[in-house]
Amino acid sequence: MAIESVAVIGAGQWGTALAQAVAIAGRRVTLIGRDSAALAEINRDHTNSKHLGPQRLSPMISASNRYSGADLIVLAVPAQASRAALEALGPVGEPVVLTAKGLEARTLLRQSEILAEAAPDAVPYVLSGPSFAVDVAAGRPTAVTLAGDDPAATAEIAAFLAGPTFRPYAASDRVGVELCGALKNIYALAAGAVEGARLGASARAGLIARAFAELGRILPALGGDAGTLMGLAGLGDLTLSCTSTQSRNYRYGVALGRGEAPPPELAEGVATAPVAQRLARGAGVDAPLIDAVNLLLTKTQSIERIVAGLMSRPLKRET
Repeated sequence: MAIESVAVIGAGQWGTALAQAVAIAGRRVTLIGRDSAALAEINRDHTNSKHLGPQRLSPMISASNRYSGADLIVLAVPAQASRAALEALGPVGEPVVLTAKGLEARTLLRQSEILAEAAPDAVPYVLSGPSFAVDVAAGRPTAVTLAGDDPAATAEIAAFLAGPTFRPYAASDRVGVELCGALKNIYALAAGAVEGARLGASARAGLIARAFAELGRILPALGGDAGTLMGLAGLGDLTLSCTSTQSRNYRYGVALGRGEAPPPELAEGVATAPVAQRLARGAGVDAPLIDAVNLLLTKTQSIERIVAGLMSRPLKRET
């Protein structure tokens, strides 16, 4: 596979950060977006102040409102917008790196399943792992997972994207990596709610451990490999999202735990939580934490009652 040109679809915070990572690796990249003012600023000033403040961007990044072809596409739009973005591109057969961490609310589909419907000739790859856009854009050390079905092609794309500060590790469990990325946002909502309700660091640590166990039941039931949990896309991303206020889902959860209005920003776990609940129930998997987050989001129960219910579940052996 010869890769010369890269197009990143989505000129928001994450798309701009990924374009910066590709540029730091020494590649020229075209950033595709809709905000004409932001695109002009990127080309003129090499900044995207709306999404990344004063962070300087590489001059190897050019911005455009139109996709005109590339050897590799990186899709960096919110999970619920992926289908529309793909349909806007028209028929594509290029490899597509999917970076959204969420399940489609209307169809219950993973991102690669959406790609298969919207662009059946495209080859899916999934990028996930512990990463914040501001760190990636600033060139801070970041390690992630790139999963694909063809080991050789996946390794080649990972090597192409890799730079001095951005390290993608190639993997084969595309389904498991997708599920980890989507579901960890739900657990981040829960961890934030525990923090917001001031239930203590012990409660949050226990929640993360039980979330890890819950993921271990869900992944194989939905077609993934439980072993993926031991890597960057699993334990790494779960830990980061459940402990840092840089996580939008964590911040959203903190507000819920405090009984406050959530911040007006995208939290992918909000749309994914009811989808995950339906998928888990359909697969016959016990997922009390996902159930608890849905109770919290629908305001069916208070955080105190939800925690009391979890603490009163029958005792059993840990493993």
